[in-house]
Amino acid sequence: QSQLVESGGGLVQPGGSLRLSCVASGFTLDYYAIGWFRQAPGKEREGVSCISSSGGNSNYADSVKGRFTISRDNAKNTVYLQMNSLKPDDTAVYFCAVVFYRVGVCSLDVRDSGSWGQGTQVTVSS
Repeated sequence: QSQLVESGGGLVQPGGSLRLSCVASGFTLDYYAIGWFRQAPGKEREGVSCISSSGGNSNYADSVKGRFTISRDNAKNTVYLQMNSLKPDDTAVYFCAVVFYRVGVCSLDVRDSGSWGQGTQVTVSS
C-alpha cells in the first residue's frame, strides 16, 4: 500500500526547534513534489512549504519564511521540514502530501494536493 508517514512532532518551548520527516512507503518519491501542510484546532488546513521533485525549487508560506526549511533525500525516500524559532501559533497537526505544480512552482494550495499522511502533532508551549 502506498502511503506517506510523518514523524518528528512533539512538545517544544517557544523559540525551540523540531525536524519533521515524511517517509514514503510503497512508492518512490523521486517523481513527486511534496508539500507540508498544517491544521490547527478550529482552523482550515493551510500550506506551509513544498519542494520540487528534484529539490531544486521550494516554496514557503509567508508565516514561516526565514524560520522553516524544507529539504529532501530521494535516496532515503524522505522529505524533511526543519522548523526553527517556533512560535505558539505554529501549534498544529502537520501533514505531508503529494502536490501539483502551478506555473512551474509547487503549489501550497490544499486543493492541489493528495495522498495525505496521517499527520504529526506539533505543540509549541511554555
